[in-house]
Amino acid sequence: MNASFLVTILLIAPAVVVAITLHEAAHGYVARHFGDHTAEERGRLTLNPLKHVDLFGTIILPAALLLLNAGFVFGYAKPVPVNFAALRNPKRDMVWVAAAGPATNLALATASFLLLFPAMLLGAQGAHWAGLVLFNSIAINLVLALLNMIPIPPLDGGRVAVGLLPNALAMPLAKVGRHGFLILILLLVVLPDVGKQLGVDLSLFNWLVDRPVDYLMGLIDAVAPHA
Repeated sequence: MNASFLVTILLIAPAVVVAITLHEAAHGYVARHFGDHTAEERGRLTLNPLKHVDLFGTIILPAALLLLNAGFVFGYAKPVPVNFAALRNPKRDMVWVAAAGPATNLALATASFLLLFPAMLLGAQGAHWAGLVLFNSIAINLVLALLNMIPIPPLDGGRVAVGLLPNALAMPLAKVGRHGFLILILLLVVLPDVGKQLGVDLSLFNWLVDRPVDYLMGLIDAVAPHA
C-alpha cells in the first residue's frame, strides 16, 4: 500500500462517511415523519456513522476497487430499515422516503460547492487541501444521487418508480427487488465486460452516472474558486 493510495483514502473517506450517513439517516427521519418508527426502534435513526457503515460494502469493497484500478468505485451502507406498510399512505409516502436519500446527497453536493468559497480564505496550502476534499465531496454525492435513482429496486429510484407507477406496472417492478442486487451486478459489471469484448460501450454506469457527473463537475470547476 503506497503513500498516494493512503492520501487518496484520506481525501475521499470523510466525504464518503458523511454522504452515506446522512443518506441513510434521511430515509429514517422521513419514514418516521410519515408514520414508520422502525428505524428509531432499532437504533438506526442516528447521525452516528458507525451505525450505518457496512464493513464490506463501505470499506473493503471500495478500497479493493481503488487498489485494482477498476475504473469505478462502488459501495454501500447498511440500509435503514423501513416498514413501508407502516406508512400512513404506503404507495405515496414510499416515494418521499426513497427520494430522501438522493435528495440529501444533492443537498450535500450543493453545500460542498458553497463551502469552496470560504475555503479560499484558509491560505494557499489550506485552501488547496480543503478544495480537494470539497471537490471529492461534490463528485461522491452526485454519484450517489444519480446511481441510487436508477429505477431498479432495491435502489431508491426503483422504489420511487414503484410509488409513482400505476399498480399494473408497479407490482411487477416491485417483484424485481427480490433479485435487484443480482440484476445490478449484471448491468454494472457483467454487461460492460461483454461490451468490451464486442467493442461496444454497454456500461450503464458510464451512461447514467459517470458521464453526467463528469459534465456537471466540468461546469462546477468552471465557476468554482481555486487556490
